[in-house]
Amino acid sequence: MSHLYLDETLDLDSVRQGDAVELGGDEARHAVTVSRLRVGERVSIGDGRGRVVHGPVTAAEPRRLEVEVESVGDEPEPSPRLTLVQALAKGDRDELAVQAATELGVDRIVPWSATRSVSRWEGPKAEKGRARWASIVREAVKQSLRARIPAVEPVASTRELPARLEGERMLLLVPGAETPLSGIRPDGRDLALVVGPEGGMDPAEIERLTLAGAEPVRLGDSVLRTSTAGPAAIAVLSVALGRW
Repeated sequence: MSHLYLDETLDLDSVRQGDAVELGGDEARHAVTVSRLRVGERVSIGDGRGRVVHGPVTAAEPRRLEVEVESVGDEPEPSPRLTLVQALAKGDRDELAVQAATELGVDRIVPWSATRSVSRWEGPKAEKGRARWASIVREAVKQSLRARIPAVEPVASTRELPARLEGERMLLLVPGAETPLSGIRPDGRDLALVVGPEGGMDPAEIERLTLAGAEPVRLGDSVLRTSTAGPAAIAVLSVALGRW
């Protein structure tokens, strides 16, 4: 099984074949004490910004892992980019959506405090919630061996969404919408999928976002949970964008 470890503080821009790259801290501890990596095993280390080095482990200590670089890979910034605007939801349903969306290739995540969101991120809880999602995203990136870590932005209100998504093509996932998501064709703009909470989007929200240029679209005849709607839509768009 391949292993990918991330250290966003690493400067891998000048690394070349034959160089040594050192991983430290908790990431090294996890590699050595949890994954039990040993000298000679091949691993990958990334900076989370698109560059990943691959090679055998040359030193494995409790909080230090050294790798000899055999090859270097660069993953360009995707174009068009794909953003998930995920409404806050009760339980762990929004977290499940964020995890799956990351594994499926989303490029940016915007938490959304929708009218019908049961969960609320207010005061200190707002940054705590964003950090929690960012941690989930990071682990999902490692599991899926992605080279880039999607950004998790601060929570946005409905009023703030149009400005946050300026220049992007907003697609509202609305059951019963006339246009099927499978009929959407890329037009060069970045895409932003807007997914409502358990109770769906409030009609006033749909109207407000539509007036701001958003397009209501449907996934199919069935109604999906908020935890599955976004990932399902990303899968559909990944085909349309030629990613899959």
